[in-house]
Order: sequence, then C-alpha cells, then structure tokens
Amino acid sequence: MERDNNGVERCSEECTHKEIIDKVKKCIPDEETLYDLAELFKVFGDSTRVRILCALFESEMCVCDIAELLNMTQSAVSHQLRVLKNASLVKARRDGKTIYYSLSDEHVIHIFNDGLNHIRE
Repeated sequence: MERDNNGVERCSEECTHKEIIDKVKKCIPDEETLYDLAELFKVFGDSTRVRILCALFESEMCVCDIAELLNMTQSAVSHQLRVLKNASLVKARRDGKTIYYSLSDEHVIHIFNDGLNHIRE
C-alpha cells in the first residue's frame, strides 16, 4: 500500500482481480435503480424532513400538530410532507376535514433506525 497526493491509500502495483469484479458486477443494481436510491437518500439530506420523520416515528399527526411541535409554519410543514409523500416515506389518511400523516411502512422505520444507530455508534 502507498498513499497518493491526497493521502488516500491505494495499491502499490496495478492489478485487477477479474473473478471479484465479475462477481460484484452481477450484484450491482441497474443505473435507474441506483439513481432512485440516490434520490431517496437526498430526501433524508434535509434536517427538517428528518425532524418530521422523527415526529411521525412516534405518532400519526396532522399538519397543525407537526407545525406546533417543530415551531414551523403549516405551509412549510405541508411543503416538506409533500416531498416525503412523493418519496413514499409518509402516507396520508383523511378523517373528516383533518388529514393525518404517518410513516408509510416498516421500511421507513428500519431506514430511520439504522441511520440513527449508525450515527450513535
């Protein structure tokens, strides 16, 4: 091993391991899937959206409650909920004139928990 000009370790001689490359190449998803995954992670890249997800992790809530909890305007919360809904991270349920938001499924809980556990380690 040696370091390049940026201090990154790299192989000291040029070599490739065709069998490893071939094996890994079969496991890598197609470009469209990788693009969609990157877009999903971008949604998690905003702390306001993460705060909303954290709140919804605890309880189903309406826009008014989320706005009050996070000290935000209802308009700002609605905008972020629209982004989260478009990413299939939250779902909405109407009860009369009130719309309640919740996490869309168990996957969101796992993604959130895994990220939180990773940060806390």
